[in-house]
Amino acid sequence: MIVLAAKRLVAMLLIMLVVSFILFSLFEADKMAVAGKVLGPYSSIEQREIWLSQNGYDEPFLSRYTQWVGGALHGDFGDSLQYKVPVSELLADRLKNTGILALIFFLIMIPLSLTLGVLAGMKEGSWLDRIISIFSVLTTSIPEFVTATFLTGLFVYTWQLLPGTSSMTGGFSWQEMILPVMVLVIYDFGYVTRMTRASMAEVMTSQYIRTAILKGLPYKRVIMRHALRNALIAPFTVIVLQLNWLLSGLVVVEVFFAYKGFGSLLVDAALFGDIYVIEACVMVAVFIAVFSQFISDIGYTLLNPRIRFS
Repeated sequence: MIVLAAKRLVAMLLIMLVVSFILFSLFEADKMAVAGKVLGPYSSIEQREIWLSQNGYDEPFLSRYTQWVGGALHGDFGDSLQYKVPVSELLADRLKNTGILALIFFLIMIPLSLTLGVLAGMKEGSWLDRIISIFSVLTTSIPEFVTATFLTGLFVYTWQLLPGTSSMTGGFSWQEMILPVMVLVIYDFGYVTRMTRASMAEVMTSQYIRTAILKGLPYKRVIMRHALRNALIAPFTVIVLQLNWLLSGLVVVEVFFAYKGFGSLLVDAALFGDIYVIEACVMVAVFIAVFSQFISDIGYTLLNPRIRFS
């Protein structure tokens, strides 16, 4: 297990290193373009050259990349061109807001998906299984912006029960969190439900479950002690990997509802051309992606004895 974790950790670090080099090459290989972004399109060549000299851009490319990596490891990505504050402070605040949204989403989505998936898998082919499966496929096939538009029209304009934006201008508000969380849950719970349902249905047809039932063990005990443990191995991996999907889904939801989180920050930086914020956001996204894969591999190995012993 320790060897596996070490290998995965090394692979994670190598992936981040390669991505950081490609990212730095794309945004900062052209020094004059960087100076133009910072000083504005109407700055002169002389002004740009002075700025480049003052900010260490006269050094070789690899030297600048090494310094950038060192600064990134210490949380120093420079100052935002748009907001005129350190990128680390801006990013920390936005990540906190996104973390709150993601936490509420997972607290609702995980119990809902697992419960519906287990119920459907226990009675494969029943009317309950068909209803859950159809509803899961239907919700997963509808994009987030369509769901957001429909729910906004229903809860904001028709029934006038909820606010249409989640900018939190007056402080944290539970009412403003409802619509973003609903959109994320509606879109994502169906995928996890179908994975749980498929895993549960496969476990229910296995020989040891049939043997336990034929021996006269109570059905509830068979489900709780024998079936659930093995049925939840595959959904665990899927749930952890949902962190990758959540980043793309959050971009749509946060922009739609004007929620000041990581996704909306990335979109604003891309539209404004704030290269230092874009670099920081991309590295955070890559870290979340590779770290979730690391947790998924280790968790799956711990839950599945066959993988562990092999």
